[in-house]
Amino acid sequence: MGKKNVLIIGAAGRDFHNFNTYYRDNEDYNVVAFTAAQIPDIDGRKYPTELAGKLYPSGIPIYNESELTRLIAELNVDTCIFSYSDVTYTKVMQMSSIVNAAGANFGLLGPKQTQVKSTKPVIAVVATRTGCGKSQTSRKVIENLMAKGLKVVAIRHPMPYGDLNAQRVQRFAEVSDLEKHKCTLEEMEEYEPHVVRGNVIYAGVDYEAIVRAAENDPDGCDVILWDGGNNDFPFYKSDLTITVADPHRPGHELLYYPGEVNMRIADVIVINKMDSASPEGIQTVRESIAKVNPKAIVVDGASPIKVENPELIKGKRVLVVEDGPTLTHGEMKLGAGTIAANKFGASEIIDPRPYTVGKLSETFKIYPNIGTLLPAMGYGAEQLKDLETTINNTDCDSVIIGTPIDLSRIVNINKPTTRVFYDLQEIGDPNLDGILQDFRKEHKLK
Repeated sequence: MGKKNVLIIGAAGRDFHNFNTYYRDNEDYNVVAFTAAQIPDIDGRKYPTELAGKLYPSGIPIYNESELTRLIAELNVDTCIFSYSDVTYTKVMQMSSIVNAAGANFGLLGPKQTQVKSTKPVIAVVATRTGCGKSQTSRKVIENLMAKGLKVVAIRHPMPYGDLNAQRVQRFAEVSDLEKHKCTLEEMEEYEPHVVRGNVIYAGVDYEAIVRAAENDPDGCDVILWDGGNNDFPFYKSDLTITVADPHRPGHELLYYPGEVNMRIADVIVINKMDSASPEGIQTVRESIAKVNPKAIVVDGASPIKVENPELIKGKRVLVVEDGPTLTHGEMKLGAGTIAANKFGASEIIDPRPYTVGKLSETFKIYPNIGTLLPAMGYGAEQLKDLETTINNTDCDSVIIGTPIDLSRIVNINKPTTRVFYDLQEIGDPNLDGILQDFRKEHKLK
């Protein structure tokens, strides 16, 4: 019958993992191209020969998703595999309609075909949407295990926006490693908190090679912590899956792909942000859990905020800078910075849109519903410079930084700034301490 021509629809993450685990050495298929979306400036590259393997001596081209219909015809594509996350079911089926109308099959790969088995116990922290609070949940889990004397190595969902071959396996153990690997702002926000805490974190492109390196980390490894990205399901077979849900977006846990997958596979579901969500929103999430995964342990959680310099908020006209992906494809209408502005009495939240330049102006065109918040977009040097210029252009008294790291360390801001910090706070029982105690016993971790 001959090889089937496959095109992988992605966003520089799940797409490469699907290729590596299912297609790379599979002689029944010929992957003719990747397409890219969600993240700016990741098309126009090649998946390199060194990563693509012996079946692809010339590598594999990466095109913009807007070219999909043309590519299906010109490359004689048999099947398109959808391979990115945090999208509505409507979006998934619209893509299917585009692909089917062009004459090709449309498919999704699941855990059986793509998950890698580790030799170490694995805890996965995932979510129903971008911006639910995975990072603070991962912090809580890691701090708990480290307090018991265990060596925890974190592995982060991919963000390979640069030289893919150079990013095959990345290890971050010191802050200087962020510069060594030429990290973007998005990467620093995820990696730096781990390094500062004292645990090693890995990321990159080839996730089987990554987990083998993590298992044999020179500083030791007792447990692997999968620190998920967007709302993707884990790349590794997990011994304990913790899914974070957000009552600020009630109902989304059953309306987004693959967020519902994470809801259904969870051993534990953390309902986060209960301190700032409505009772109706919380109840909707509880009903969703009861509907699709009634056996899951439910942990009630809050995200109380702490502010560095509250006097820079009270009575001030403030610019609020929030985590970029949370506002863009995460579709959140508020974050920690917004909550701080309201809680500490800002006189006004300044709309940044009249002051945006370059890539940030494009971001607001692509995501017009962001509103009066500024997403901290920093996928490259140009975008980072545009962020700096936009902040400095904005007519405000002070800047509230709601990002996971100190943005003022990365860009030069000509106004007073104050940071917002937030951690997971569990409410009552059950809680993660008891759950992790059972996990340690089960896997004989002392």
